[in-house]
Amino acid sequence: MFTNLYAATWGEVGKAKEKGFFDFDLFSWMAWTWQTAAFFIFIALCITVMFIWEKKVPGGSPRKGILGLDTTRGDRLFVSLLGSAFIHLFWLALVGSVLWVATIICLGYAIIVFRYV
Repeated sequence: MFTNLYAATWGEVGKAKEKGFFDFDLFSWMAWTWQTAAFFIFIALCITVMFIWEKKVPGGSPRKGILGLDTTRGDRLFVSLLGSAFIHLFWLALVGSVLWVATIICLGYAIIVFRYV
């Protein structure tokens, strides 16, 4: 089922690779994969949605969460994205490169942050 999901090893660092969709000269020095592009598109989409939401309903109604801090929607988005990054890093360190389980955990974490923090 996951035959195409494998990470590069140090032995593959100097080897030439196949040209992909995101391999063009401007970013050839970067390791652009579809996962990397999807990550940055997701971040841009989150910021765009928060911008539109703020324009439609200004203020974001700050509230005091379980930590005792007043937070807005933007604060909660930042905390959930930052926490998700750490969850994924810990998952990579402890479990391995199959990240879909970590992503599901991050979705649950984001729901908790937006609901209670």
